[in-house]
Amino acid sequence: MRHERLFSRAIEPELEMLLPRVSKPGRYAGGELNSICKPWDSATVRLALAFPDLYELGMSNLGIQILYDLVNRQPDMLAERVFAPWTDMEEALRTAELPLFTLESKRPVMAFDVLGVSLPYEQLCTNVLNLLDLSWIPLWASDRQSEHPLVIAGGHAAFNPEPMAPFVDAFAIGEGEEVLVEILQAIREAKCRAISRPEVLRRLARLPGVYVPSLYTVSYRSDGRIEAILPADGEVPATVRKRMVAVLPAPPMAPVVPTIATTHDRAVIEIMRGCTRGCRFCHAGFSTRPVRERPVSEVLDAVDTLLRSTGYEELALLSLSSSDYSGVVPLVQQLTARYGRRRLSISLPSLRLDTTSTDLMEAVSGGRKGSATFAPEAATESMRRVINKVIPDEQLLEVTDQVFGRGWRTIKLYFMIGLPGETLADVQSISDLAWEVLRRGRSHHGRRARVHLGISTFIPKPHTPFQWASLDPAETIRAKQSALMERARGGGLELKWNNPEETVLEAVLSRGDRQLAPAIYRAWQMGAKFDGWREHFSMQRWSQAFLETDLTTEFYAHRWRPHDELFPWDHIHTGVNKAYLLAEFRRSLQGETQPDCREGCLVCGILEAFGHERKELSKGAWLCP
Repeated sequence: MRHERLFSRAIEPELEMLLPRVSKPGRYAGGELNSICKPWDSATVRLALAFPDLYELGMSNLGIQILYDLVNRQPDMLAERVFAPWTDMEEALRTAELPLFTLESKRPVMAFDVLGVSLPYEQLCTNVLNLLDLSWIPLWASDRQSEHPLVIAGGHAAFNPEPMAPFVDAFAIGEGEEVLVEILQAIREAKCRAISRPEVLRRLARLPGVYVPSLYTVSYRSDGRIEAILPADGEVPATVRKRMVAVLPAPPMAPVVPTIATTHDRAVIEIMRGCTRGCRFCHAGFSTRPVRERPVSEVLDAVDTLLRSTGYEELALLSLSSSDYSGVVPLVQQLTARYGRRRLSISLPSLRLDTTSTDLMEAVSGGRKGSATFAPEAATESMRRVINKVIPDEQLLEVTDQVFGRGWRTIKLYFMIGLPGETLADVQSISDLAWEVLRRGRSHHGRRARVHLGISTFIPKPHTPFQWASLDPAETIRAKQSALMERARGGGLELKWNNPEETVLEAVLSRGDRQLAPAIYRAWQMGAKFDGWREHFSMQRWSQAFLETDLTTEFYAHRWRPHDELFPWDHIHTGVNKAYLLAEFRRSLQGETQPDCREGCLVCGILEAFGHERKELSKGAWLCP
């Protein structure tokens, strides 16, 4: 093993020579306000908590802050942070033959018992391999020995763990607040009793919500589709059901405050988890069901403490649909009354297109009128029926007119192209609608009015009603983008869109199986990393990797899947039944809509899956109406 002596101590002396040579050394220095550096010998089990992207993105991730705080509150556990180094720091580490290290103690990641990897999006796959390699940990799980940390992954991209399964020892499926502590407790016991690595993995597999890929066998049909996914024996569950906390736990009251500018540099509190809208394209909406709300009083108490412990002057109230939070109006009223003199900036992401949202925007703006953001997703009512996001054109135009009338000069509208059943007329309607919104803006502000269009491409995600659908081919995506650009040219309109090749890769990685692992490995060997960064992304590398491993993007991304096909993720259960998703898919093809499930249970399976009755829980949280 390389430089074993490094693993027993901090490597801070060596780093002092490197940091002055790299851009933004604050990414690697640690020592931030509220960071926690427990004495190494005070913990029985030690976790390196990794976000496989830049520090600026990782420190803006609420999940990392939650788990960091949670583990460090355990008396015999410690958690330290590690992020993907930028290319200059990677080169410096490799040249100096130094391993990747954590920010708190500057110890090598290899010195920890567990490397916990966050996977919020699929384009991080090659970054994970690079992080493992920089940590001197074997990339393939089958090559690791007892001296290597257990590699545990979780996050939204883990709801289809199969493409990364050969690289990961175990996945935590669903919400991590409870299951992570249980995993660390099991590893602590294994250390004390000198239990072998294979037996530790078997014990982890018995924990609800933990998936150990090496204990499952995947067989394939002659056409490449999956024949079966079978557990090793009766002690390993055939289906891994996601973990879910019934009541939102207390938020971190003293989160780490970065020393350099980050993507979202503000205090954050999660006011609600889950969504009841049932938008058929939305992976987060289906995978985070059911809805749980944090009581207004708890939010207010948390905000007081957060602001004192961090000094932030901006607060984000986080949820998938802020205006669906039942206490949003009294919460905003009390926050503005309490902090009005301090001019606290409050943001409410994900507001609906209704008049209540306009009132809320006015309440939290504090007189600052930047831009207002809405996501109609589709520009025709027929396509909105397909995706189950019914917003009449009159309502959309009325709300945007009100927003302009109340002083906002810029409105951002987000749409998708490539939805099932979409026609060219549906695509062209995006520009028609944008021009009409701009016309109304100009009636208030003249040529100072602006409309910004964000055009993403629909990807049929796992565990959604559209998982049977196909992604548009790249040439079709380009044709639709060109049609939009032709019709959206002119002063006052600004158009941004996704790279079609990046969309294809995301679709392949989100819908793939274990056979993708060699392609991911080969792409990494050829230099693929930071695939979510436009300046680093290279479809040429990936195309070569797919060619060398005899795989095609058409098989994974560009085909409609039969209703009876076994998906690579079918052994991972979000609580929503596959039969319900299929019924929703069929309804979408007929343009049939479903109501918000707060208006009445739609029997998606979530209640039965977790054994909860239809009732409100304590502390104001609730699961279903």
